[in-house]
Amino acid sequence: MCGIIGIVGTKPVAERLIESLKRLEYRGYDSAGVAGVVGGHVQRRRAAGKIKALEAVLADDPLVAKVGIGHTRWATHGGPSTRNAHPHTAGRVTLVHNGIIENYAELREMLKGEGRSFDSETDTEVIAALVDFELSGGKPPLEALKAALDKLSGAYALAVVIEGEDEFIMGARKGSPLVVGYGDGEMFLGSDALAVGPFTNRIAYLEEGDYVAIDRHQARIFDVHGQPVLREVRQVAASAALVEKGNYRHFMEKEIHDQPEGCQRTIAAYVDTLTDRTAIPGGIDFAALERIQIVACGTSYIAGLLGKYMIEQLADLPVDVEIASEFRYRQPALRGGSLVIAMSQSGETADTLAALRYCQAKGMQSAAVVNAAESTMAREVDVVWPIHCGPEIGVASTKAFTAQICVLTSLAVAAARARGRIDEAEEQRLVRVLLGAPRLIAESINLDSAVRAVAAEIAKAQDVLYLGRGPMYPLALEGALKLKEISYIHAEGYAAGELKHGPIALVDEQTPIVILAPFDSYFEKSASNMSEVMARGGQVVFITDPQGERQAPAGARVVMTAPGSDPLITPLVMSAPIQLLAYYVALQKGADVDQPRNLAKSVTVE
Repeated sequence: MCGIIGIVGTKPVAERLIESLKRLEYRGYDSAGVAGVVGGHVQRRRAAGKIKALEAVLADDPLVAKVGIGHTRWATHGGPSTRNAHPHTAGRVTLVHNGIIENYAELREMLKGEGRSFDSETDTEVIAALVDFELSGGKPPLEALKAALDKLSGAYALAVVIEGEDEFIMGARKGSPLVVGYGDGEMFLGSDALAVGPFTNRIAYLEEGDYVAIDRHQARIFDVHGQPVLREVRQVAASAALVEKGNYRHFMEKEIHDQPEGCQRTIAAYVDTLTDRTAIPGGIDFAALERIQIVACGTSYIAGLLGKYMIEQLADLPVDVEIASEFRYRQPALRGGSLVIAMSQSGETADTLAALRYCQAKGMQSAAVVNAAESTMAREVDVVWPIHCGPEIGVASTKAFTAQICVLTSLAVAAARARGRIDEAEEQRLVRVLLGAPRLIAESINLDSAVRAVAAEIAKAQDVLYLGRGPMYPLALEGALKLKEISYIHAEGYAAGELKHGPIALVDEQTPIVILAPFDSYFEKSASNMSEVMARGGQVVFITDPQGERQAPAGARVVMTAPGSDPLITPLVMSAPIQLLAYYVALQKGADVDQPRNLAKSVTVE
């Protein structure tokens, strides 16, 4: 969630680049930089730290250019430093980048074999070198960009300037947002509407896989196949830019689609991408812990349940997860040597805050997994683990949920290594798996059309059951909760093994049964549950992965196939389909998706 701005203007752009970057500070950053095309040559100015450090650089060495790009960076590959700050240059190419390139190491080695050298530790410099490599083969700029994009695996939003191209900026997006701003005799690129808000209120949102070239008068946009396309130009109220829905009907829909970028930023805060090791802030000694107590409410509680599965399985560290509103009133037996983790999107949830204070009074170490780093909860704990997903406007949590899972997954891997349950090689493998999650989440969101089709049928139901085993059981709880929250349909999530212990009595031809069953160690038993349901006339909606689809019993009414993934990140990959299902059912029923009745975003009373 770094910030991007690009301007093809009629007057010097340096001050305006800085103005835009200041509007993007809310996204978080640790370095900043700008570049401009001056007399056909590209010049850069960069600084570690805040934008005022970049302003000092510009005061000493002004940049006089009418075409330029700017960036605020949140460190992923390589620590915060001027050397790693964007923009990055290779040959004729200078660019800024939001995202993570998963195959950057192999591309870097390939380019080194072609005689290329690198100045930074970043994956971004590899993109610049790859585009320049394609240019050196004789391709014109847009063809060189497209050829480079086709070789990249991962997520990116790019703004690119080329030496010798005085009135020309290129851009591209996959998994990270990018917008085009239409001005009067000038054009803009930005990471969101807020970035271009000081200069224009006419915005076009690029779609997944799009790339673009802008000059002073127009934007030429191409889709992932290289075909010219038109994207709707919309007028955005400047005052609403910070919370603009973009092309989406509701904030919830936007926030579902924000998840690849949000998770990417979260993961980057908890791993070292240069060493593929975990890097957990706060100094908690996981090897010395006897137990972890997670307290939370609602969706955060369900994220905590997923954390329990991962931490106990990987680290052999006992974890208790309790609903905060019940926890302190039952006078639980607590001991020192344990860590309490309070989980809350807002950091202000009254019940969770009370449960946290109860644990602290018993002498427990304390940590908070929150989205609001300045919240009450964050101020009162020993260690803050922010989820870094950005503002979440929709009342029904989506991207905060997956960001919480990213934090807990990182903690699980770190604890496993600290406690000697995995070696360094396995830690590195798991970190690489985690870094691949944003791409697979983006692919999972592409199930949109399949989900929309089944939503029309589920919207007619009075009751819906969700079933899952292992980590899919908490996800079944979350699927049911989402459906209840925004569509007002009664739904329940069950551990699939409990089906015969009561819930099977509810199965009939009018009750949809959503079964979450990736092809994992639980799959055969989940498939057996599916057969039991269908034998009693149940209408099964089967959410699985490609291998699960091939092995599934025949007869499911609907099969939705998410991308295959390592079990470590399967809960992240499988989250989007259940969120989208609730969203489209609510649309079918005409419900207020973003502000469902009787609910509040932050529950600050008991």
